[in-house]
Amino acid sequence: MADRYTEMHNLAGKLLVLDGPDGSGKTTVQRQLAEQLRAAGLTVTLCKDPGGTVVGDRIRSVLLDHDLARMSVQCETLLFMASRAQLVREVVRPALAQGHIVLCDRFVSSTCAYQVAAGDDFATIVELARYAVGRTWPDMTFILDVPVEVGFTRIGKRITARRETQLVEASEAGAGFDAMERRPSSFHAAVRANFLALPGRYPAPVEIVDATPPAEAIVEGIMTRLLHMATDMKS
Repeated sequence: MADRYTEMHNLAGKLLVLDGPDGSGKTTVQRQLAEQLRAAGLTVTLCKDPGGTVVGDRIRSVLLDHDLARMSVQCETLLFMASRAQLVREVVRPALAQGHIVLCDRFVSSTCAYQVAAGDDFATIVELARYAVGRTWPDMTFILDVPVEVGFTRIGKRITARRETQLVEASEAGAGFDAMERRPSSFHAAVRANFLALPGRYPAPVEIVDATPPAEAIVEGIMTRLLHMATDMKS
């Protein structure tokens, strides 16, 4: 591993984001990608958005653990940005300053997909994000793309497995789905379309990754792309 990826040290101090529709496999890919990067000799800090701090986790609970039917989309957007601002200042910037690769599960790109699908304005979201994160934008965002039906099949399997191990009743917490996941399929189709429209529109580099293969193949493809990035930085 270390021999193959000797140029990866050029990625020290970079912010990488994994994003995509629900059920795209971000959590699994994040974990396996971190293992690969660490095997290549890099220090990796993992984080999630929203959340990742004491303040952010409280905001995350408000956003994902409760019915959002009475919350305006503008309120949603501002809460996501508040959590993100705290994450950047408390976790992301200190880790980058120490030369870590920061590998984040979701970031501004998610708000550009989900809250735009809910009716908010893309340009306004980007301006709010500039205030929330300042100059701390991702060096690369990988959008793990899956069709809506594939994503929700995966989520259903995950929830079933959780129920079997934790004896969670099907009636609890919206049958195991969070507030975003409980929205209709038309909403999630719009979310996916918004993610696919980000390259060339988002204020930072974005690449679309086919997330239908097994996680190991996805991680291998991302590692190859990161090696190209690291080599280009050297030249």
